[in-house]
Amino acid sequence: MRLFTTAEAAEYLRLKERKVYELIAEGQIPCTKVTGKWLFPQVELDHWLAASLTRPKGAKPPDPMPIVGGSHDPLLEWALRESRSGLATLPEGSEAGLARFEQGGIVASAIHLHSLNDDGDANVEVVKRRGSFHDTVLIAFARREQGFLVAAGNPFEIATIDDVARRRARVALRPLGAGAQLLLLSQLHRTKLSLDDLATVAPPCPTGPDIAQAIRAGRADCGIATRSVANAAGLDFVPITWERFDITMHQRDYFRPPLQAFVGFLRREAFATRARELGGYDVSDAGAVRHAP
Repeated sequence: MRLFTTAEAAEYLRLKERKVYELIAEGQIPCTKVTGKWLFPQVELDHWLAASLTRPKGAKPPDPMPIVGGSHDPLLEWALRESRSGLATLPEGSEAGLARFEQGGIVASAIHLHSLNDDGDANVEVVKRRGSFHDTVLIAFARREQGFLVAAGNPFEIATIDDVARRRARVALRPLGAGAQLLLLSQLHRTKLSLDDLATVAPPCPTGPDIAQAIRAGRADCGIATRSVANAAGLDFVPITWERFDITMHQRDYFRPPLQAFVGFLRREAFATRARELGGYDVSDAGAVRHAP
């Protein structure tokens, strides 16, 4: 997540710095104060700009690109291709995908969100909480098993995040806002640890398969990804949790041919068979509406 200073935020928004301070005082701009300095998450500024956008009467927003953004998943990539939906993928992490979806740039976004306490249903909560998602439908794709990817034989004998910290295993990270990174932060929070307590590897890995490659190449000792990624890479897997992996889309787009072809495919036996082959998926409610306006 990129953070702007007040001067950088003013330049990004094309406002005078004094105006930014006025917006802060009026509580009209998203920001946070850290050690006496105001900071502005770029993703929140983008949400703020999108939410305050006005159009001439009768003008319709442009159609979003036929892309499913958000989180990367091998089964999702396969399903989009095999369903002949005509939809492409743009894996860039759950929060980045949601921001692009909210701005109208893509037709759908794949998410697997985690709160620090990781209680409740984070995917549903974020859709319900944001006013700009008032017409958003949340479609179940799968439940996925997430855990630590480790080299064959688990040489560091990793079972928990405590083991990772104590044994100084090198951790391959995902970008800020990625679902796997949110899961890592929730694991650290539960054990009263922080990222500073880990031996992390830079730069962050864009996807789960990139984490697997970092481990296979000897650049990292572990990282969080799905069981399916571990299976495909021939790595050992230490389970952490089962999570919800869902697709957000606007109600108007849900009924259009591309997303109908995709959602319909999720109920076919071929999809369930592929999920079993990859491993670490429960697709028993795939295609079901988990939240609707």
